[in-house]
Amino acid sequence: MKFGPVPIAEAKGCILAHSVQVGAQKLKKGLTLEPGHLDQLSGAGLTEVIVARLDPDDLHENDAAERLAAALCPDPAAVNLKAMKPFTGRVNLIAERAGAALLDTAAIEAFNAVHPMITVATVPQYQQMGAGGMVATIKVISYAVPGSDVAAACSAGAGAIALAAPAFRTATLIVTEIPGGPPHEKGIAAIRSRIEALGMVLTEPRIVRHEVRELAQAIGEAPGEIVLVLTGSATSDPFDVAPEALRRAGGKVERFGMPVDPGNLLFLGNLGARPVIGLPGCARSPALNGADWVLVRVACGIPTSGSDIAGMGVGGLLKEIPTRPQPRAGKR
Repeated sequence: MKFGPVPIAEAKGCILAHSVQVGAQKLKKGLTLEPGHLDQLSGAGLTEVIVARLDPDDLHENDAAERLAAALCPDPAAVNLKAMKPFTGRVNLIAERAGAALLDTAAIEAFNAVHPMITVATVPQYQQMGAGGMVATIKVISYAVPGSDVAAACSAGAGAIALAAPAFRTATLIVTEIPGGPPHEKGIAAIRSRIEALGMVLTEPRIVRHEVRELAQAIGEAPGEIVLVLTGSATSDPFDVAPEALRRAGGKVERFGMPVDPGNLLFLGNLGARPVIGLPGCARSPALNGADWVLVRVACGIPTSGSDIAGMGVGGLLKEIPTRPQPRAGKR
């Protein structure tokens, strides 16, 4: 692509680089100049204009963006996305339903390395999305780019962007209570909102005593496809009441503790094919915490192991919640 000033008489078919006021009308940048536009420019007293002129191998920004988006997400409907129409060299990929962003980060990095004018920006890996949220934006920065580079980027980023939809329909919340413990209503409401935001249904919550035998029975009887446990007293050891109750019910504890704050005291396990998440006390608040990161992955059927949780530390220092006075600076 050639960029710079040309005489008005030579500007036919070129792309106007900057908006120009001609009388009462403005010719906007990005416009492909036709003979009538050239008359307007001449009539305004201009003798030259700054334009972009495409080389034979070049693709217009919108054509390039459309091809690039089609490579990154070949079948949007199949992966719960919608590709918007290109405009000013941009195509947005929009979530059609709730879910988690599923990205091939190495492919996206390779895509962005092909040509500095060919770009894609995405939300973070496994970001929870609602219907209508933007998962990615593909942007061709210049007015045109070489077709060979578009082809290379398409190859590098093939199929790199998707949205994983929830793989489960229902969840059951079991709350344990202790004398003088926190009220249940706020925590239940916060967790119900999380489940419903994923398009799932929270079954009738079960409230039991903070005791291994009773909690184990409730876990075994829970009707939901995912079991959530919120204890009245913080789980502070891998053999505390809630993890031990899961084992007593015949389940397995995959991981206790996570390097995300707030959210340290989460545990993850399973009871047969059903995931079981022991929620930290901060899950009573609607504020983002480590449990949100695990819940969205589990709900969307994304494999989540103890090593996956161990890898959440970078970026895992989340915003302080107002219900506790800066616990990292001072008293325990």
